[in-house]
Parts: sequence; C-alpha cells; structure tokens
Amino acid sequence: MKMLITLLLVAFVSLKAPLHEQSAGKISSAKITFEFVSKEVKGTIEGFESQSKIDWQNLENSYFKGAVESKTLDTNNGLRNWSLRSGKYFNVDDYPKITFESTEIQKKNDTLLVTGTLNIKGIEKEVTITFKKNGQQLVGTTSLYSIDYGIKIKKKREDNLVKVKMVFETDS
Repeated sequence: MKMLITLLLVAFVSLKAPLHEQSAGKISSAKITFEFVSKEVKGTIEGFESQSKIDWQNLENSYFKGAVESKTLDTNNGLRNWSLRSGKYFNVDDYPKITFESTEIQKKNDTLLVTGTLNIKGIEKEVTITFKKNGQQLVGTTSLYSIDYGIKIKKKREDNLVKVKMVFETDS
C-alpha cells in the first residue's frame, strides 16, 4: 500500500510539471524600433536573444532577460549609422550588446509593467516597459534619455528622448 501511494504521488508530480510548464511561454523573436524624438530619426536594432520566461498563471515565476547587438543599429542612413556605432556614441566595439534584465513584473488590468535594468555602454539604469498582449505577441513601449547612457545627441537632457517599441512573438 505504501508503495502504491508513493507511485501515485510520483505519477501526480510528473503529470503536474508538464501541465504547469504549458502555461509558461518564451519569446521566440522580436522586432525593436526606436525614435530619437528631437531629431525625428527612426530606426531598428536586431541581433535579439532572449532567456525570458512568461508564466501567465504565476507571474512571480516570470522573468525577462535579453540582449540586442548594438552593431545592428540601423537608421536607414549609412553615414549616420557609422557615426552612431562609433566610440563617440554607442561604441559598438567595446560594448557589443545592449542588455535588459527584469527585477519586477506587475499585472495592471490588461497590461504588464516590467521593471528592470537596462545596460547600454556599461551604464545601468532602471526602466519600466509597458506591455500589452495581442494574441501571440507582446507589444511593449518605453522611453529613455540617451544622454543618461553617455550618448549625447543634443545638449539638453530633454532633447535626448528616445521612444522604444518592442514586438515580441511568444510561443504561448
């Protein structure tokens, strides 16, 4: 009888794990766009990689962790791209990746507020990204000031506003 109870418990735990894992999703791909507002310059950045996990049933088990390759920064202007990738701005040779790792995830109505550490050029700042779920996609937006990361496009901080949009394809 003791053996039967043990077997049933093992079977239950084995069945429960895959069912729980089905509620968790991963980010399979991303499209990231940005706009330097004061310059009216729009662009994209690629080379996305993610180790994120989204557990819709238990958000406390979720985390966002990913990176993009700074050398893929593209504003549809070769000379401007070269300049932005140089040591004066993004310094892609010394800082090949821009990274983000969440520290807190909150659900408010139909949005996810993901707060975490954004690292650009070795400078870490806290940012919050607001996500909305759209089918298999998570669409996120945030704003930041490039000057806070040592990327001074204009003299005044408020003139260095960058709006970022992320469209993540998820497998759940």
